Amino acid sequence: MIEWQIHPAYRDGPVGQAFASPAAVFALAGEKVTGDPESEVYRVTVADTRYYVKRYFIGRRALTRRWFGLRDWLGPRRAVQEWTNLQRFAAWGIATAPLVAYGQERRYGRFVRAAVITEELRNTTDLAQLARKHDPRLQDAGWLRQVLPQIAQATQRMHARRFCHNDLKWRNILVDEGDAPTAYFIDCPTGMFWWPPFLEYRIVKDLACLDKVAKYTLRRSWRLRFYLDYVGRTRLNAADKVRLRKVLAFFDGRE
Repeated sequence: MIEWQIHPAYRDGPVGQAFASPAAVFALAGEKVTGDPESEVYRVTVADTRYYVKRYFIGRRALTRRWFGLRDWLGPRRAVQEWTNLQRFAAWGIATAPLVAYGQERRYGRFVRAAVITEELRNTTDLAQLARKHDPRLQDAGWLRQVLPQIAQATQRMHARRFCHNDLKWRNILVDEGDAPTAYFIDCPTGMFWWPPFLEYRIVKDLACLDKVAKYTLRRSWRLRFYLDYVGRTRLNAADKVRLRKVLAFFDGRE
């Protein structure tokens, strides 16, 4: 059984042909970006536009695991979560990569393979790369006033729905160029909904992941302004101070 979806805007022409089915997607050649024993990411060019092709499969390492039989039936949850969370971001008004095609293939109920294809966000750079290069935009007050509130508000939209990203690192946030930059949230295969008493811990983790690089890159005043934008207040209250202490201490002993 093949469950495969292509966004209507991409169905016709060479893009629809290139991503017509899991078989077509797994036959594509391109530039390998990254990979692990159970997945790989390729950058593929179709009709002068680049796409990121994430392919999931049961890797050799899984063959030696005791739980291989269960995984063989269920398949990698990351693939389903990846495309589902991209759809959630779009529905919630959070800028993200355009979802082109996605789905999975099963044989007699057993997982065979899955893929998620997104269109490249042109002229974008992830925040982690900006930090590594000491990009002057990270010290530009005008630029920060545009970008940080977007990230704060997108994070708040997720958390208000009890959804946490679980890997909200600077490398997973892209920013484009121009006078009105947009921040895009990408790569969210482990994001999910949480309820008390676990929700607050996951919220703290998301905020701590953002602050992990920010504390070495941004002034303290910008980090505070980010949090105030996140909570929608002009001053910290007692609960905010308790949470911020947890955020600041989250990675103690783990870095």
